[in-house]
Amino acid sequence: MPKLSTILLLSASLMAATDAEVISFLKKGIGNNPNITNLSVEVSGKKNLPAMTGWQAYFMSIEADVKQGSDTRHINQNATYFVNGNVIAPELINVKSGERYNDTVSPDFSSGFYTKSNRISGEANATHKVAIFSDPLCPFCRRYVPEAISYMAKYPKTFALYYYHFPLATLHPAAVTLTKAAIAAEQNGTENAVLSLYKVDINANEKDDQKILNAFNKTFGTKIDLKDIRRPSVINQFEFDQKVAQSMMVVGTPTVFFNGQKDASKNKYKEIKVK
Repeated sequence: MPKLSTILLLSASLMAATDAEVISFLKKGIGNNPNITNLSVEVSGKKNLPAMTGWQAYFMSIEADVKQGSDTRHINQNATYFVNGNVIAPELINVKSGERYNDTVSPDFSSGFYTKSNRISGEANATHKVAIFSDPLCPFCRRYVPEAISYMAKYPKTFALYYYHFPLATLHPAAVTLTKAAIAAEQNGTENAVLSLYKVDINANEKDDQKILNAFNKTFGTKIDLKDIRRPSVINQFEFDQKVAQSMMVVGTPTVFFNGQKDASKNKYKEIKVK
């Protein structure tokens, strides 16, 4: 006779909501807002939660046009929901451990995301791969990222460090132009472009591209101009980084992945015995 636990798990799977039902539920809830039109909701991935029997993380891609006053803005966002049977929750917390799964669960980091152009230090076959998504004008990033980069760069056989530009345009408009300038400078042969990026003195709300480039060039000793930041190779790298961030459900900075898994502490690299 099957164990009771097996019967319960089987029953849960038989009653589990389908992908179509999850999508329909979210569309109905989000679509009730009269300011939202052209709504598209898709399942971009799923992942079981081993520590929470029966629960799955649903990684959702949501696109829509949102009316704000007289303007309409197109949004493309990711969100994580948790599903168990016919229950869906926007947040899931382990009562015993206190772990908030929204902070720790993410899609698997594709090996294709570890590109040569994103590796800023370490050997490709280093023992550990670390990925950092950052906005150079994010206050926390300014404290955390330079220290993390400098530390891991000392141990190229231990850490292969990959960096992805993720400027938060709505919070720090100037970061977008700064990011593109850093990509252009790096493509032009400037060394340690990412590390120096955190030293640029500019108002985060500045929107004048030339003023931003002037501040960048003053720090770097370069002559990056508007044509440089509009080069196809610069735009392609910028868009690739945004694509990776979207695929990995990155919404804030800094976000860190250690050996392909989201590192909520951002400090797992400090626990490694270096060589």
